[in-house]
Amino acid sequence: MGNAAAGDCHRRTRRLEVPLAKVFFSKIIPETVAFFTDFFVPLRSKSKNDMLKIENLHASIGGKEILKGINLTVRDGEVHAVMGLNGAGKSTLSNVIVGHPAYIVTEGSITWDGKDLLSLNPEERAHEGIFLSFQQPVEIPGVSMVNFMRAALNAKRKYQGLEPMPAGDFLKLMREKRSIVELDSKLTSRSVNEGFSGGEKKRNEIFQMAMLEPKLTILDETDSGLDVDALRVVAEGFNKLRRPESSAIVITHYQRLLDYLKPDIVHVLIDGRIVKTGGPELAAEIESRGFDWIKNEIKD
Repeated sequence: MGNAAAGDCHRRTRRLEVPLAKVFFSKIIPETVAFFTDFFVPLRSKSKNDMLKIENLHASIGGKEILKGINLTVRDGEVHAVMGLNGAGKSTLSNVIVGHPAYIVTEGSITWDGKDLLSLNPEERAHEGIFLSFQQPVEIPGVSMVNFMRAALNAKRKYQGLEPMPAGDFLKLMREKRSIVELDSKLTSRSVNEGFSGGEKKRNEIFQMAMLEPKLTILDETDSGLDVDALRVVAEGFNKLRRPESSAIVITHYQRLLDYLKPDIVHVLIDGRIVKTGGPELAAEIESRGFDWIKNEIKD
């Protein structure tokens, strides 16, 4: 009796399993696959925008060729470090990007958000959102920091079709941004960089970056001449100002700045060309081994 009941139960279970299996394989699995395909694949395949694209760039100054075929692509949200010996062309690259008139592009192209960057004058490039933090910031006697920053900010707003920022809003913005880089309030009432220490000048550069909110920031050896504490303040200020849609090119000789900034990609520039590209570990290897091993690789 028990065996018969068990057998009947087993047959009913088998009959139930067949339609369940058909439903599972014909309906549930395809619908599940379709869900993951529709939802996750677009997220995975969505690529970042090519903010800056440099192709086969050659440039010279005073009749001497410095850049000899640079290829570099910076996408939204990326931080690129450019390392190399003195005279390799690092600062030339930054000056060409911002449009310094002394540097002549002889070949190649630079595309900025789909536009021909080389057709834009330096002011337009700045208004488009490209900012260069100078290796050696200059003093501008007679021009107060307040007036300088207000003129720069409102010029950018005019380019964007916006009205000038009201004075009260501007002063509030200055206070907010100044606190990020720990810039003394007394310095903002003085002439631009006049009497500033090396560290104060570099903090002021990051303060200007904070005020203008550029899409692409180029730091040209910002760590040069900074002690450990000043370097930390400048780097932390930069990190606080990073946004998902903003990018940076960091030019440096040393690993210590990159310890704070955490670059996504590291490039090595030698004799006007990018000869090696890698992740953050490349900067650490250069710190321990120098550049000779890379030059030997090129020869081989």
